[in-house]
Amino acid sequence: MASRPPVHRARKRFGQNFLRDPGIISRIVRAIAPRPGDRLVEIGPGQGALTEPLIEAAGGHLEVIELDRDLVPGLRVQFFNYPGFVVHEGDALKFDFRALRGDGEPLRVVGNLPYNISTPLIGHLLEAGDAIADMHFMLQKEVVERLAAKPGGADWGRLSVMAQYRCRVDDLFTVPPEAFVPRPKVDSAIVRLTPFAEPPWPAADEALLFRVVRQAFAQRRKTLRNNLKGLVGHEALTELGIDPARRPQTLAVEEFVRIANHLAATETTP
Repeated sequence: MASRPPVHRARKRFGQNFLRDPGIISRIVRAIAPRPGDRLVEIGPGQGALTEPLIEAAGGHLEVIELDRDLVPGLRVQFFNYPGFVVHEGDALKFDFRALRGDGEPLRVVGNLPYNISTPLIGHLLEAGDAIADMHFMLQKEVVERLAAKPGGADWGRLSVMAQYRCRVDDLFTVPPEAFVPRPKVDSAIVRLTPFAEPPWPAADEALLFRVVRQAFAQRRKTLRNNLKGLVGHEALTELGIDPARRPQTLAVEEFVRIANHLAATETTP
């Protein structure tokens, strides 16, 4: 059993909102379903509200990454009786998750992420490839809706394509503001990201794919003919079975990959 954490005032510059609702915490842990032997890593444990049930379910083994140095001593005191508890002081955006995995099992990453770093952090984790088995995050509800969106909807965009190219996305449930102290001004949601062992539609050149996606969504109201001008011509799009008059938010991941692979094969990129 962990000791009680010391009082700590949430810091706006770190985007801190501490989870307090026991019912929500239990629901998150059930969704993660940690088991003894899992390589579990929590990003931003804060005052340990989620940490305690996670470490108990994982058989006493848990690694955490905490940026706020003032929280680290309290975490070490709180979980001193768990020899398998390890604190890494530092910025998760710069953390080497491949090195953390080493030769061991892939990591299971969890966290209540500050809204201001959620998108770049997810991108950083997806770059870690097979070092990550799955991820469960608390994010701003709007971000989760974008991650889990479907082609043709208002939320479908660059983030949706980038995430769904590399992993399965499951929007699990919504978390209201009153579950936190202090209360955020928006709803949150829990999302599960499960990286594919191999992408269903592999790109010959991922950097080129992401360039195509970025340029396609540069102006959402314009057609592919306009947004991809100078990158791929409307004749080539037609040959690929893609109407140049379509808007980017109507294209599925596979269609973006088709365009990128055509460019990679013909070597027509400027």
